[in-house]
Amino acid sequence: MPEAARRGRLIVRLAVAAILLLAAGVMWITNAWLTERFTETTRVRTELRLALYSGNLISELQRTSVVPLLLARDPALTNALESQEYSATSAALIQAREDISAASIRLLDMSGRVVAATNRNLIGTSYSTAPFFVDAQRSRETVFTTETQEGTGSQFNYSRLLLSNGLPVGVIVVEAELSKFERAWAGISDAVAVIDSEGEIILTTEPRWRGLTVESALEARSAPTAIQRALQATADLANEPPDAYLRGTGVMRTDTRIPFRGWRMVAFTSYDSVRERVNAVLSLEIMGFAILLALAFYWLSRRARVQSMALRRESAELRALNARLSREIAERERAQKELAVAEQTLAQSSKLAALGEMSASVSHELNQPLAAMKTYLAGARLLLQRRRGEEALASFQRIDDLIERMGAITRQLKSYARKGGTAFEPVDMRLAISSALSMMEPQLKARTVRITRALPGDQVIVMVDRIRLEQVIINLLRNALDATKTVSDPQIDILLSAGETAVMTLRDNGPGIEDLDKLFEPFWTTKKPGEGTGLGLAISSSIVSDFGGRMTAHNTETGGAVFEVQLPLIGEMQAAASNGAASAAR
Repeated sequence: MPEAARRGRLIVRLAVAAILLLAAGVMWITNAWLTERFTETTRVRTELRLALYSGNLISELQRTSVVPLLLARDPALTNALESQEYSATSAALIQAREDISAASIRLLDMSGRVVAATNRNLIGTSYSTAPFFVDAQRSRETVFTTETQEGTGSQFNYSRLLLSNGLPVGVIVVEAELSKFERAWAGISDAVAVIDSEGEIILTTEPRWRGLTVESALEARSAPTAIQRALQATADLANEPPDAYLRGTGVMRTDTRIPFRGWRMVAFTSYDSVRERVNAVLSLEIMGFAILLALAFYWLSRRARVQSMALRRESAELRALNARLSREIAERERAQKELAVAEQTLAQSSKLAALGEMSASVSHELNQPLAAMKTYLAGARLLLQRRRGEEALASFQRIDDLIERMGAITRQLKSYARKGGTAFEPVDMRLAISSALSMMEPQLKARTVRITRALPGDQVIVMVDRIRLEQVIINLLRNALDATKTVSDPQIDILLSAGETAVMTLRDNGPGIEDLDKLFEPFWTTKKPGEGTGLGLAISSSIVSDFGGRMTAHNTETGGAVFEVQLPLIGEMQAAASNGAASAAR
């Protein structure tokens, strides 16, 4: 016994040690994998954001670049420069700036002096040596210049020379409003900078970086304290090696190219969001292993208590066992009797349900031929009264065909009840559609319904039971007629096409189908009591499935219902039969 106790304690210690090692390994792997995955996700998100930023920047520059050309062609500005009458020019420039949302507009004469501006405080200021003035005089096109000023940031100017009769009379300068992007970026990203072709930062969310290179801007940071260095070292161990440090925090760097004068955009994103998401998962894992250890200790303590109480309960359980066994025997005998009664009741209910379903099916499927027979009998009686015997014999022949059809319907209902097969034959679907329309002729003549048919010129041969296929078409036609009773201009379209399969589409302009999910369930119908049993579509779907095809339904955008019957062409059916025969031979 002491040896067994020592062995049990050793097993417990080994189990606890294994759980702790497993927890450490799982958290280490989870940390590495999730850090890499979330870092990549953050990098991709930053790249998408930079693409959006650069697109907005290019759009603003392109929009502003057109303004100097438009203003240079304004005769009011050239006339003001020639006459040196600028009383209304500044007001016109202010209105133009509001229309185009530019930062500022300045009009300079040939001496470089501002004669009109949206900022009236600049009137009289000389820009004779400014790059935008000098470059504009050298070119007859719109020129772009960048000017970085301390305290006010960078200016992005488009300038163009104004000509009058081929002679220069002044320069128009339009400043692009790009500082608004800095304000927008500052609220979303950690740090964003736009670098020109010379490597100088011209736009940035960090004002102290403006005019510096990226390397110089990253070096200009305050020295961290000892606590900050320790925390940074811990964060660097948990994350991937940082690309740079921003305000003493490791960040990842993402670069993208701006298709404008060799500019580039750089974004610096911290690892805080990555660390938070990884820590959330690690916290759940730690909680799970803690619960696992707690359950293990609980199980061990409970096992000890159970072992101490087992001997005392054993005698009581043995005494109660005989009484419980006797009660269970009596209950099982009673349950067997109740089960026998329930089985008899269930069998009787199944017979009644099968009888009701079969009678409803027979009634539903025979109503159409009986209605046609009644019409033909009335026509034959009328023809006999008029002594037109040959035509009456034709009606009797049709009645004989209908009787044969009724016999086929009863046979197929029996086949449907036992899920058996029938003899198939090659059938041209065009002839089946025509025969079904002929069967429905009395109903179609009783109402004004426009029937349109779109049938191919070639035969569409499928391997089916002709009677059952016509039954499916008649059921669909009958449902379409019922659906268009309340429509002022009822119309039914029948389309037949042959591609990989034969597809027959029947469409009406009725109110559509309310519940498509229950459409092919037996005994489900939207008709009033006595007008339908809800078996037509269920039987039709079963017939199409027996043919190896599929029946579907949906509503059109205008509200009508569309039924589609897909059947394999005879070539595919013969190939399947050949494959089945070969498999049976093997």
